[in-house]
Amino acid sequence: MEMNPTEEENENLNEARNKESQQCCVWCQKMHTLVSNWMLPEDMRSRYLERATCFPPPIFIISISLAELAIFIYYAVWKPQKQWITLDTGILESPFIYRPDKRQEAWRFVSYMLVHAGVQHIIGNLVMQLILGIPLELVHKGHRVGLVYLAGVIAGSLASSIFDPMLQLVGASGGGYALMGGYFMNALVNFRQMVPLFGVFRLAFILIIVGTDMGFALYRRFLVGGDGLRVSFVAHIAGGLAGMTIGYVVFSCYNQKLLKDPRFWASILAYVSCVVFAIIFNIFLSPAT
Repeated sequence: MEMNPTEEENENLNEARNKESQQCCVWCQKMHTLVSNWMLPEDMRSRYLERATCFPPPIFIISISLAELAIFIYYAVWKPQKQWITLDTGILESPFIYRPDKRQEAWRFVSYMLVHAGVQHIIGNLVMQLILGIPLELVHKGHRVGLVYLAGVIAGSLASSIFDPMLQLVGASGGGYALMGGYFMNALVNFRQMVPLFGVFRLAFILIIVGTDMGFALYRRFLVGGDGLRVSFVAHIAGGLAGMTIGYVVFSCYNQKLLKDPRFWASILAYVSCVVFAIIFNIFLSPAT
């Protein structure tokens, strides 16, 4: 039986779509295999690969990164700035920045993550959170990555308000450090199950990034003069500690329901206790009052 041209075209189109779909599946499979090797212990990889898909994409980390980039461009382009390397008056008056004299505006303890002090600042944070956040979100999904990220952001601003109370604060380093802290602890605890050779590179990579970034933060905090924004190394440390506690538990519960893990509630209780103490300090004890 002969097919008319329309039927033949439809068959060729279906074959092309099937080939494209197969190629996409092969590419996705390779990507997820690589992600599982870097993110999960050996005994969890097969379960991950069985249910891994390319949809939905890592929405949280991409969305938050785009929001941070958009706000940076807004202050760099539409607000008067002398240059992009270090932004000045535009962000100092931003309603997002954390300022000690405006602590009563509680949203600033979170919204400061959206504002960055210059090109180097925004690029460093975006590169760190995208390289680590995308594979973490592919494995653990957006709600878990978002929980750890925001825990680091809040921990960073509250810790800075206590230990460096007169310092203004911008940047998403607290969230990025939380992701890094959670991943670091899992790579360390499961070192033998996460391909030891890769494990060495993982730990060395994190330590090099943290060491370099903390050195820069300390330099900017104590050695650079002027009245502009200074980097808060306290926010970096607090974000990392949030990741090493809450983040470690969240990222180690891949095959478990998070709410049924007693370690999760213990870490949340400790975190909430610190938050309550920080709130009381800011209301009654802060020298910035």
